[in-house]
Amino acid sequence: MFTRRILLGLVAATALAGSSTMAFAEDKPYIALVSKGFQHQFWQAVKIGAEQAAEELGAEVTFEGPDGEGAVDRQMDMISAAIAKKPTAIGIAAIDSQATVPLLKTAQKDGIPVIAFDSGVASDIPLTTASTDNLASAALAADKLAELIGGSGQVAIVSFDQTSQTGIERRDGFVNQIEAAHGDVEIVAIEYGGGDHLKSAEITKTLLQAYPDLKGIFGTNEGSAIGVAIGKKESSSDVVVVGYDSGKAQTDAVRDGTIAGAITQNPVGIGYEVVKAGIAASKGEKLEPHIDTGFYWYDKSNIDDPTIQAVLYD
Repeated sequence: MFTRRILLGLVAATALAGSSTMAFAEDKPYIALVSKGFQHQFWQAVKIGAEQAAEELGAEVTFEGPDGEGAVDRQMDMISAAIAKKPTAIGIAAIDSQATVPLLKTAQKDGIPVIAFDSGVASDIPLTTASTDNLASAALAADKLAELIGGSGQVAIVSFDQTSQTGIERRDGFVNQIEAAHGDVEIVAIEYGGGDHLKSAEITKTLLQAYPDLKGIFGTNEGSAIGVAIGKKESSSDVVVVGYDSGKAQTDAVRDGTIAGAITQNPVGIGYEVVKAGIAASKGEKLEPHIDTGFYWYDKSNIDDPTIQAVLYD
């Protein structure tokens, strides 16, 4: 079923790519979504959810993002272009929670409701944020890693950035939970690989050399976790890896034991909720400050359970 959904998403993406000036039905709300990236399966799944909501609710959507999750300037250009189209509402997953604010002020001035998704913005301009509870989910990852290494020892974090609210909260959620609940676990390093699996792999190999007693590593998103898994394999290490997200490379690594387990989000739900919220906001409906789209822990023991299978995006 998911393969069919991906094909539908790719068809839609191809149609969008073929025309830079897309005409929208005047009687349909148009929701413009700008994500952090486009290359990871996570974002493709968010796109599918947005398209499902648009079809069910009678809206038009566009979904775009830069090639890499560190491309702040490219994302800013995309946001500017989206605002210029005068959409009914705009959804933003900000790479840089501070840098995006001036553009969102422009949208607000133009009367365009702003909805944040996945990653919040350092402003009260977004009417709501549709996202995972990153602090709570990262705390769960900390509990699981501490349990897997026997409650003591050195661990490290390989994160994707320290500018987005998502990156900050996943780092801090993990760190805070280790400090609060696992006093015999020591975080010896926090490194940033930009969500790039090759860079994250090199960081992992360096960490394993620098800290020969390292017992565990937390990779805070899809690219980070895949990179940590690659670095572990290339170093022939038995370090325990806990990841975040659930693209195919990551679920394969869980199945073969390279990654002990991971947090999965509900990206289809995120995409659906941001479009739903955008339409509601355009009608003047009051929104809750946060739309919690949920998260789950998965490992070899439950990866094939129907509840987990429904939220994997591999």
